[in-house]
Amino acid sequence: MFYYLLKYVFLGPLLRLVFRPRIEGLEHVPESGAAIVAGNHLSFSDHFLMPAILKRRITFLAKAEYFTGPGIKGRLTATFFRSAGQIPVDRSGKDAGQAAIREGLGVLSKDELLGIYPEGTRSHDGRLYKGKVGVAVMALKAGVPVIPCAMIGTFEAQPPGKVIPNVHPVAIRFGKPLDFSRYEGMENEKAILRAVTDEIMYAILSLSEQEYVDQYAAVVKAEEAAAKEKARKFPRMPLS
Repeated sequence: MFYYLLKYVFLGPLLRLVFRPRIEGLEHVPESGAAIVAGNHLSFSDHFLMPAILKRRITFLAKAEYFTGPGIKGRLTATFFRSAGQIPVDRSGKDAGQAAIREGLGVLSKDELLGIYPEGTRSHDGRLYKGKVGVAVMALKAGVPVIPCAMIGTFEAQPPGKVIPNVHPVAIRFGKPLDFSRYEGMENEKAILRAVTDEIMYAILSLSEQEYVDQYAAVVKAEEAAAKEKARKFPRMPLS
């Protein structure tokens, strides 16, 4: 009930008023049945803009940190995400990926829409990064189509670290459903999972027109953070 109150009474109308998103390809999202909506992830606001414009309910796999924050703010955030029906996923440890897949398959088994960001984390610089194969595993195991989605302008509207969004044009594009039934029963073959994931990411790239980076976003973030820390500890001495 809270999900639909947010969508139709509180948050949904506000987001439409502030961002005035341009919607393209909404007809590609099936009116019934299970499907995966796989999109790029540029901003915290992505979690709310897409559900606000979809006719159907969509459940996202959200990082567990949204549910475990400290203090009053953390508790309010956790209550908000739980009430909106989002599923916490622990991204740490070797079993994290399997936990996410189990939760995602549970959503799909109910003939619902599952929202997922194959990059695994928000882009910190607006570029599109290499996708993780979990989306391919779920698509093949559940035998469902994947609808590629591109969020455009949300990075400029609310870049990482910004709490109050800027007023900036936003567009949401949905592509034609991708059918992977030709790979039925091959969800344990690494080469197939990589090929399916790359096909999904290429479809997202075609919609978003971002610059593509053939590396995992989390790895690039960690490398850049390490470089900054090294520069802080060992600043270059000025030339005499």
